[in-house]
Amino acid sequence: MTALLLTRRLRPTELAVVDAVLAVAVGGLLGPYAALESPLHGGVREPLWVSVLVGMALGLPLAVRRRWPITVAVVISSVATVTLVTGVIPNYAAAAPGLAIGLSVYTMAVSTTTRRSVLCGAGCLVPVSVALVLTASDLWSRTGAVGYAAVMIAPAWMIGWLVRERRALAARQGEYLVRQAAAEERLRVARDLHDVVAHTLSLIVVKAAVATHVAEADPREAGAALRVIEETGRNALTDVRRVLGALREGTPYAPTPGLDELPALARQAAIGGVDVRLDVRREEPAGTVPESVGLAVYRIVQEAVTNVVKHAAPAACRATVTVTPREVRVEVTDDGRRPVLAGGEGHGLIGMRERVTLHGGEFSAGPRADGGFAVTASLPYRVAA
Repeated sequence: MTALLLTRRLRPTELAVVDAVLAVAVGGLLGPYAALESPLHGGVREPLWVSVLVGMALGLPLAVRRRWPITVAVVISSVATVTLVTGVIPNYAAAAPGLAIGLSVYTMAVSTTTRRSVLCGAGCLVPVSVALVLTASDLWSRTGAVGYAAVMIAPAWMIGWLVRERRALAARQGEYLVRQAAAEERLRVARDLHDVVAHTLSLIVVKAAVATHVAEADPREAGAALRVIEETGRNALTDVRRVLGALREGTPYAPTPGLDELPALARQAAIGGVDVRLDVRREEPAGTVPESVGLAVYRIVQEAVTNVVKHAAPAACRATVTVTPREVRVEVTDDGRRPVLAGGEGHGLIGMRERVTLHGGEFSAGPRADGGFAVTASLPYRVAA
């Protein structure tokens, strides 16, 4: 039964049943049986009711050992000491009270702090050891009596302490995993929101500048720019709702963008003055690339094109996506008609690098020798069986 307690945490009702069984076993069977044993060389022969009472005093407190662990340990060790000293339970029958003491000490070590359990365990060990020493006969040496008391109490305390430490470690690991999952989720949402907002706002700013510039000279062109702004804004709202909806289980939103949405992304980039020549090469049938890899590829291309819109438009951009049986390779380059801003990696490049690292791939980004900028990434994947 104790082994069962060590392997898994039982429910409260199961724990109550276990404690009741132990209390009945010790108080109704083992305790009275030990008290009825006769000393080897004569001694106390108590009435039957005394033996039954002693057994109940040893066993029944086990039923509430989880509620009052220290009190139960003190009571049982005190009863065991008195019965051993008076000879009601002979020293050679000390296994019954030893079992009761061990169970109570185990529970105390599991449920109380180390300092309190050590002090209480020592307080239980000393009187029981003294009782066994005082009743030592030819069968018991004094050193052996102390050792026997230690064997009854010390291993039970050690097992309880180990179980307590193991549970504390598991709780700390669980808290760490929860915090890590929350941090990863915040990072994922931050990446997605950055990609969506940066891409759409860049296009909106470009078309707003066009509308402002031609508002008086060409109202029709200004109206077309405003319609593009409206459409882009609606698409951005849909993407933001998709990202936020992922945080709420069961919230229905549009499917996650992937490889199939890349042509629409290229057409949208043309609004910002970037001519994107998209080349998707598939060596694998459609649908074999995992959704997470497809989303990462889409976001990488989106962010790379957005950077071209912000830093190099009007420009020509080439995006090549190669799907192989083991990985997806992405390469986005532009002709660099406008110099690329310096100053280290921004959030976009950091987000792309994090997406690639998350899938165990390789990423690089930087100016090209013949002008312009290049972003390359490889994302390995496994096809589900």
